[in-house]
Amino acid sequence: MRFLVGATWRAMSAAVQGRPRGLVYEKHGEPDRVLQLKDVSLPELGASGVHVRMLAAPINPSDINMIQGSYAVIPDFPAVGGNEGVGQVVQTGSHVTSLKPGDLVIPADAGLGTWRTEAVFEEEKLLKMPPDIPLLSAATLGVNPCTAFRMLSDFVTLKPGDSVIQNAANSGAGQAVIQIAAAQGIKTINVVRDRPDLQELVDRLKSLGADHVVTEEALRKPETKDLFQKTPKPLLALDAVGGKSATEMLRHLQHKGTMVTYGGMSKQPVTIPLSALIFKDIRLRGFWMTQWKRDNAQHKEKLSGMITELCTLIRKGQLTAPACQEVPLVDYQTALTASTTPYVTAKQILRM
Repeated sequence: MRFLVGATWRAMSAAVQGRPRGLVYEKHGEPDRVLQLKDVSLPELGASGVHVRMLAAPINPSDINMIQGSYAVIPDFPAVGGNEGVGQVVQTGSHVTSLKPGDLVIPADAGLGTWRTEAVFEEEKLLKMPPDIPLLSAATLGVNPCTAFRMLSDFVTLKPGDSVIQNAANSGAGQAVIQIAAAQGIKTINVVRDRPDLQELVDRLKSLGADHVVTEEALRKPETKDLFQKTPKPLLALDAVGGKSATEMLRHLQHKGTMVTYGGMSKQPVTIPLSALIFKDIRLRGFWMTQWKRDNAQHKEKLSGMITELCTLIRKGQLTAPACQEVPLVDYQTALTASTTPYVTAKQILRM
């Protein structure tokens, strides 16, 4: 793994050359049609501003949805794409106290526009990162690992030996759930779509700490009951898909279990069997990491405390970045295509 220390940091600390550029869109639509790589102007630094050189930023499904206009955050136009990433502080305003040039930072909120070479952000919109965290881990820390951490912490009380079931287990959030749960002694039942390279995916998820990996089709079969002879029925289900996939997970929850929906990849509504509500008293909840951050904006120590815990897992080797493909910013069309291609599991990372 590559660490952002020593000569690497010194090289990145050099004066920023050339005009700032970013992936800009002036209307909603498909990203490959509406995004353009353009020069972008930087506002005045101001007393509370922080000039940041962006280093790397992932392409997440929520980024695509925002550009399409189907996300809960609607930016003002023209807008720069991207909600997550890692950058290095170049300069700070006179009133900035928590950051200094050379610091590694990630966004503390969504909608900042991270697919750009440089930006000026308000101090309160940034969170300082330890300098020993690998680049790709830092770039992908603010959304999926945070989502996984909160969902495993906030809805039910889990103890070692308990189990969690999740769909979209090969997603960035799913991989984070597997690793964080394993570090806590919690077993995971991981549901994925069938695919040509299924065994390769199963092996990769198990290498992260997954206890069981099953396809959506296998979950519907009666033989699935054999799985629960070795693993207790889950107290918690994590749903990123909706539709039939969510319904099938509900059937396997314990009495008074909870399902948390945080995504809708199938674009289908969640259908709840009445028996699950009446006879099993199943709880249904929703979760959106952006809302959690905004609800706790006045208590930034909660966010920084969570980041500290996640960084501890990273240092211990218990939380790694998902498989990533690094792509130069100028080749953004290649990254966009890969990010929307079925069964491509590598996270696309734009390098600035």
